[in-house]
Amino acid sequence: MEYTAEMKNRLKRVEGQVRGVQKMMDESKDCKEVVYQMSAARTALDRAMAQIVAENLEECIREQMEEGGDTSQYVQEAIELLGKSR
Repeated sequence: MEYTAEMKNRLKRVEGQVRGVQKMMDESKDCKEVVYQMSAARTALDRAMAQIVAENLEECIREQMEEGGDTSQYVQEAIELLGKSR
């Protein structure tokens, strides 16, 4: 699988969010503000993960269909990957 510049940029944004949370902690910001920003970072990471799984799934299914094979295994693996991330 090829990891696109868009995928890498998503992770860079998450990295920036996490650094922002650390700065908020250093500045003793309100707990609610810190947790809100942590939640935003987690959501962004979850979305990046979902994008990677979806694109990989699409690629695997396409290849398997070209070979005339069963694709259900790939769908199940994708579901398990997303389930483990929770």
